[in-house]
Amino acid sequence: MKLSNYLKGNINFLDGVSSWAESIKKAAQPLVDKGFITTQYIQDMIDNVQKNGPYIVIVPGIAMPHAENKGAVIKTGVSMLKLNHPVLYPEDKEVSILIVLAAEDSNGHLELISNLSSMLIDEDIMERFKKAETENEVIEIIQQAEEEE
Repeated sequence: MKLSNYLKGNINFLDGVSSWAESIKKAAQPLVDKGFITTQYIQDMIDNVQKNGPYIVIVPGIAMPHAENKGAVIKTGVSMLKLNHPVLYPEDKEVSILIVLAAEDSNGHLELISNLSSMLIDEDIMERFKKAETENEVIEIIQQAEEEE
């Protein structure tokens, strides 16, 4: 289950957004456009943050919005949004990279989260990730990380 394969064609770059809720909508849009998720899944992710706080901010600057699949995930997918200007999440947590996880089942979910987490604790990868300006750069960084695992 390679993260790089899931992300192809699902990475967007924006200057900024008006709110953290909008950042989730924009980050998940490629998955809606491709029919992987319904807009209900976006609402579920936003509800999660409203209910549980900014627990999706996994490392400083990076949020991983996700929700339980209650029928709104049609096909497992991952999308990413990179903001030039960070958006504030609850508790004043700044986020400039969002990685949306939409898994059909909780096993797929856990596997993607653990793959991603192992990459994000690597400072070298993180630095390159934050500087990446194109989809190709992002995919390349992740592919290199996947080869090292």
